[in-house]
Amino acid sequence: MDPLTQILLGAAVGHATLGAHVGRKALIWGAVLGGMPDLDVFIPQADEVAAVTNHRGFSHSLVTHTVVAPILGSGLARLHARDGASTVRWTLLVWLALATHALLDATTIYGTQILWPSTGPPAGLGSIFVIDPLYTLPLLVGVLWAVFARRRLVLARRANLVGLGLSTAYLAAAILIQAQVRDIAASELVRQGAAKDRLIATPTPFNLVLWRLVAMAPQGYWEGYYSLLDPKPEVRFVQYASDESLLSSIEDTPAVARLRWFTRGFYRVREIDGRVEITDLRMGFEPRYVFSFVVGRRQEDDIGPLIPPERAPSELPDAEALRWVWRRMHGETH
Repeated sequence: MDPLTQILLGAAVGHATLGAHVGRKALIWGAVLGGMPDLDVFIPQADEVAAVTNHRGFSHSLVTHTVVAPILGSGLARLHARDGASTVRWTLLVWLALATHALLDATTIYGTQILWPSTGPPAGLGSIFVIDPLYTLPLLVGVLWAVFARRRLVLARRANLVGLGLSTAYLAAAILIQAQVRDIAASELVRQGAAKDRLIATPTPFNLVLWRLVAMAPQGYWEGYYSLLDPKPEVRFVQYASDESLLSSIEDTPAVARLRWFTRGFYRVREIDGRVEITDLRMGFEPRYVFSFVVGRRQEDDIGPLIPPERAPSELPDAEALRWVWRRMHGETH
């Protein structure tokens, strides 16, 4: 999720854990720790592929959090010894602020290596967009209430807990809606006779009403949309091409292997002006995508690896694309 949301979540969790004992200090340290895992973006990386795929790695691992929590918790307990909170309580605050950051990120489609150093693919449920105001707003209200409350401390704690509870309920609703939408999409693919290898359902920007569906097929992929406001549970899929054969001579290169792992198979391969691109199909929508990488270059009749790989310019949704999302959300299909 976006940094502001992660900081607010950390603050809310910190206050819920230790606010009754140390007051606003729990808010402050929860906020600091809630934003800390994303500092991994400042670590130098070998190339553009490494920079993207190593984000949300060791710093987002529950293993790392479990190791560092007692160390940081002990330090905070000594720093605030006058408040009388135990090392165990401070350790719990540290672990929860870090772990909830990673677990929330794992509900987005980008993916999070929550079990690093395990080499399994990043966990990316894709049930919520990376910025969702309706998730963030309850956290913001609850945290602000706790910040500015003076003598009504019991009410402040309750307000923070209500905000945290509402945001958590919203996230749970997102997961349930996603499962329902995915079932509808799977049934529609069968009805339309569209072959698929795997399927994802992810919300479009800033909402849980309009969902984007991507199904990988042997010769490409299908893309469709479903709105909870649609009159019928139907999805119109459009097929797009992807040329996997372009990777045949470079499939063993680190960049290609890493991107296949990172995208969990949801990628497009195409050649543009003699340059072979791999595009992550999970983030963006046709024809605009956030992550594309040039991994090969045509050399006469063969394709050789591009070392180091290069990141192609992002094709972020513009204002017109977002207006289309709004119209499609409300049932417009053309």
